[in-house]
Amino acid sequence: MKYNLLALVLAFVASSCSSSSDGNKDYREENEAEIAAYVAENNLLATKSTSGLYYVIEDEGEGKNISLISDVTLTYKGYTTNGEVFDTTRDDLVSFNLQGVIAGFAEGLSYLNEGGKATLIIPAHLGYGSKDHGNILAGSVLIFEVEVYSPSMIAEKNDADIQAYIEKEGLDATKTASGLYYTMDEAGTGAQPTSESKVKIAYEGSFLNGKKFDESGTLGVELELSKVIDGWKEGIPLFKEGGSGKLIIPAHLAYGSYNYSAIPGGSVLVFDIDLLSVIE
Repeated sequence: MKYNLLALVLAFVASSCSSSSDGNKDYREENEAEIAAYVAENNLLATKSTSGLYYVIEDEGEGKNISLISDVTLTYKGYTTNGEVFDTTRDDLVSFNLQGVIAGFAEGLSYLNEGGKATLIIPAHLGYGSKDHGNILAGSVLIFEVEVYSPSMIAEKNDADIQAYIEKEGLDATKTASGLYYTMDEAGTGAQPTSESKVKIAYEGSFLNGKKFDESGTLGVELELSKVIDGWKEGIPLFKEGGSGKLIIPAHLAYGSYNYSAIPGGSVLVFDIDLLSVIE
């Protein structure tokens, strides 16, 4: 199931559906009744904000406070009051800035800190208003179960995912003190680089699910290790010239909780590398 829905929608759709003067229907009254029935039926202790958002905080979180303009890394499940799921990350992490999501989602997360967990019940004027949006019907009340990950939670999840990957693939991997994992197919016999060296490397980069996001080709590329991600800066010097193996790099040694090109925030990166030469 796709889970890029939220990040593609402007946050302030409410301004376009709060009245019927332009032909848009105002669903507030019927949404309020629907939410009240849902809260009662599920015995929820929900708080209502001045905007009309309802939320239930399971855990406020102990990390950095979240604002309406924060970058967040999280998991979520979105469904309607009849229980029909329209979007979910499952166990995958996703990252985005809250300025790019629906107003109710951004407001709800602003009541949390990193590490927080909550259920948000969002009326249509804080969601997608009076227009259908994908498989979400006009006027729908949206419910999101969300868990915002702190950097330490991301690192813990990354490590568990890496260990599961290693077991699944039957790899003989070593973990360093920083959290980097590596395998060594060939140690190499030539010069050994430092973290400041310029080297020529052939590589292929993929995620734990095997999806490839980058590759150099067999001829390789020249690069300075002082200017690459920490996982490479540490991992490449483990090999000598002619060496080859795999680097399995958690997010805190790569791009952290931020999206980078085609790499989602919080991602573990797997690189198959061949150290072709140490240039200087």
